[in-house]
Amino acid sequence: MSIRFVALTGLIVLASGCVEERVVHDRPRPVVREVIVERPVQREYVEVVAPQPPPVRIVEVEPQPRPGYIWSRGHWYWNGNAYVAVPGHWEVVRPGYRYVHPHWDRGNDGWHFRVGAWISG
Repeated sequence: MSIRFVALTGLIVLASGCVEERVVHDRPRPVVREVIVERPVQREYVEVVAPQPPPVRIVEVEPQPRPGYIWSRGHWYWNGNAYVAVPGHWEVVRPGYRYVHPHWDRGNDGWHFRVGAWISG
């Protein structure tokens, strides 16, 4: 029994051995970076139709030009009962696009508000 025990122990020692596992990378590992991407604000489109024309104009002092931005002029907004003045704001310039300022168009059923938008071309 001792010979069997010694043989079994020797077999176990030989079978287990001392194995060193090495990790080899044949190419550089990519650097993982966290990137935060701003998503554009999605505005829900609501058709605004006013029964009467907006006031002639908003008295607003347009600021001095600012590199990389365009001033979106103030406008009148119909809240369901009356026109409310909305101040202007800066828009970031988008190369390859032109900006159409917020405005009102006359339609058969009243005055339609058109939001400021960037148009290709």
